[in-house]
Amino acid sequence: MKLESQKVTADKSQQEMFDFLTNVENYEQIMPESKEKFQVISDDSFLFQLKGMPEIRLKIIETTEPNLVVLGSTSDKFPFRLKTHIADAGENKSEVNMEFEGEFNAMMSMMIKSPLKKFITALTENIGKL
Repeated sequence: MKLESQKVTADKSQQEMFDFLTNVENYEQIMPESKEKFQVISDDSFLFQLKGMPEIRLKIIETTEPNLVVLGSTSDKFPFRLKTHIADAGENKSEVNMEFEGEFNAMMSMMIKSPLKKFITALTENIGKL
């Protein structure tokens, strides 16, 4: 399953946005309002929980400075990658969008598609408010 968010423009340069997104502590600032739990586990991983959802642990698994940050799930039951693309959008501005990729069976895909779409939309909208 593949989902993509809309592009948003943020008031941070491409490098500032990359630096922001490679610091896992900053993800708490862009989590949706339905966040019930957020905990930094290490320099490159954190876990979070949204209302009615299980805990999800994410780890930075790949970066390409200054335009890509990839988070990966650490769960074998729920394997996915969340790619954040960062483009230069002029002086002190960047354009950001997210891409979700996961391997799920048809039943699971039907159940999680809508909440996941809302989740990545909320993340990108909150990035746009930074």
